[in-house]
Amino acid sequence: MVVGIGIIVFRLHDCRSLKGKRKVVKSVIAQIRNHFNVSAAEVGANDIWQRAEVGFSMVGNDRQVINSKIDKIFNMAESLGLAEIIDTEMEIINL
Repeated sequence: MVVGIGIIVFRLHDCRSLKGKRKVVKSVIAQIRNHFNVSAAEVGANDIWQRAEVGFSMVGNDRQVINSKIDKIFNMAESLGLAEIIDTEMEIINL
């Protein structure tokens, strides 16, 4: 079994409140969940308006497929154009 974990850190330039941030974060998470059928949630920087951390995970049986899907998620999140990506992290664990 292979577990893939990813974290994307966004900078939200136009957010002036937590309500504005929540709108952007919910949109990003919904897009990731719908396109790739993965578990995703906001995992950090909950009280900072201009910063969001979204984490996701997936399970499979092929390391190359998991790696490819994580790369596609990173590319899709950037192509959405809702926020600037300032950092990404990826970890793949073989169990």
